[in-house]
Amino acid sequence: MAVPDCVYFASPGYNRRTSFELFSPRIKMTFRFRFSALFLCLALYSVSAVAQIGAPGERKGTGMIVIRAAQIIDGTGGAPIKNGAIVTTDDKISSVGPFAAITVPAGTRVIDLGDATLMPGFIDAHTHIVGRVLGDPEIGESGMRDYNSFGAILATRNAERTLMAGFTTIRNVGANNFDDLAIRKAIDEGWVVGPRMLTAGHSLGITGGHCDSNGYRPGLVDGDIKSGIADGDAVGATQYTYEEMKAMVDEAHKLERKVAAHAHGTEGIKIATRAGVSSIEHGSFLDEEGARMMAERGTFLVPTLMAGEGVEKLAKSGVLKGLRGEKALAAAAAMRSAIKVAVANRVPIALGTDAGVIPHGTNAREFILMVEWGGMRPMDSIVAGTMGGARLLGLDKSIGSIVPGKIADIIAVSGDPLADIRRVENVVLVMKSGAIYRQK
Repeated sequence: MAVPDCVYFASPGYNRRTSFELFSPRIKMTFRFRFSALFLCLALYSVSAVAQIGAPGERKGTGMIVIRAAQIIDGTGGAPIKNGAIVTTDDKISSVGPFAAITVPAGTRVIDLGDATLMPGFIDAHTHIVGRVLGDPEIGESGMRDYNSFGAILATRNAERTLMAGFTTIRNVGANNFDDLAIRKAIDEGWVVGPRMLTAGHSLGITGGHCDSNGYRPGLVDGDIKSGIADGDAVGATQYTYEEMKAMVDEAHKLERKVAAHAHGTEGIKIATRAGVSSIEHGSFLDEEGARMMAERGTFLVPTLMAGEGVEKLAKSGVLKGLRGEKALAAAAAMRSAIKVAVANRVPIALGTDAGVIPHGTNAREFILMVEWGGMRPMDSIVAGTMGGARLLGLDKSIGSIVPGKIADIIAVSGDPLADIRRVENVVLVMKSGAIYRQK
């Protein structure tokens, strides 16, 4: 069985209860002619069919392409390259610099994007690409009415929208039935258009906790270890003790896997950080002590501010009611403070949206919220969504910055996002592995 790239468990978050006759000689001659014609047709069909058997294969660039634009932001946080150009050869970046310094062989394809800004492909470190989006009016009964494979089918659309928004790599932190591994395989083999994916398979949590779909009568949807329910503490407390989480982290590290911890609560953030997780997801009630601890250990915060904004809107509109609505409002308010605390304490940050809570394809708004809520500079938010994400995912040697030898994951937005961070939502070019998927 395929092995997930990472492990995601709900460490300490909030809880919720929430498939032939004899023929005459003349007729026989006619039959032979017709049979020959039929055989020819079958033979031609067989040749055609054979050409289509098997996966199309991962789409990669071929030959040399030069892309030029008003500036290049390379993902490292360094000063932009003005009037820059990137040269790609097949699926790799071969050179980068001012266009005037680039040698362009005769006959090379040159894409001139005018006043656009070139950047590394964006990375979303927290997505749920499989299934319906929170707020879908059908989501309440989806656990009873949707077939097991339905979520994976929806994922094909979700994945394409994500890529077209400029996100060439994502980490999916939990899906039922290993559907995220299935969609990853479909993308890698060329059946489906989508971003490069790291996957977690089932996320882990306690009975009654964040990963437990338990808002039904007993016996209808009862989770077990096969669906990611791994019991620890009592409902209402932090979901796992330090010792339990440390054991999870140690086992994951033996397999060279990273652990991401869903942690909203202040104490849960600290327990997970001490246990050695690679990232704290959400981190809503992060305080100064927790931020300093994360900074000292190099633990990333994946703030998912769009999720906070999204559930806040759902609560205010009445879609989320009662205790769920109260929790949504409290978490959103806390997130506005937590991101500022993280920035002030130099906590490493990687962009993550919790897409699935928010609509797929709108992921770039996270850059905007990091600036507006967290006070981050536009350049720092861009680094969080490029090289920051690559470092967290352990992919910084191959993606995350525009450097010769790295994979040609390149996107472009209209105008200058350093002057107006909202420009990140106006994607005009998407290149993944040297292949162009979008060009306006």
